[in-house]
Amino acid sequence: MNHYETVFILTPVLSDEQMKETVAKFKTLLTDKGAEILNEETWGLKKMAYAIQKKSTGFYCLLEFKAEPSVVEKLEIEYRRDEKVIRFMTVKLDKYASEYAVKRRNKLGKKEEA
Repeated sequence: MNHYETVFILTPVLSDEQMKETVAKFKTLLTDKGAEILNEETWGLKKMAYAIQKKSTGFYCLLEFKAEPSVVEKLEIEYRRDEKVIRFMTVKLDKYASEYAVKRRNKLGKKEEA
């Protein structure tokens, strides 16, 4: 199993509930295909560097998971099919990036406890 990180931007016209449902749909897709979700971050509504589909803001979400390469292909097909997704990017993390991701998760966990 490889370690992956995916970031996707959802259209800003969604309600908070619709945004959460869409993120849950992608998480369910991953777990149904045998992936292990390690971390989920919702960065919220952010301004984009340039307009995409005439929209200047979007809901940013990050999922970190371990899965087989075939699962990533299926996930990206679902991103393309879903009209709520404006952009997405999935990267395979090497051992250094994986170590950094663990440190970042631990750092975020400590901030939430305080």
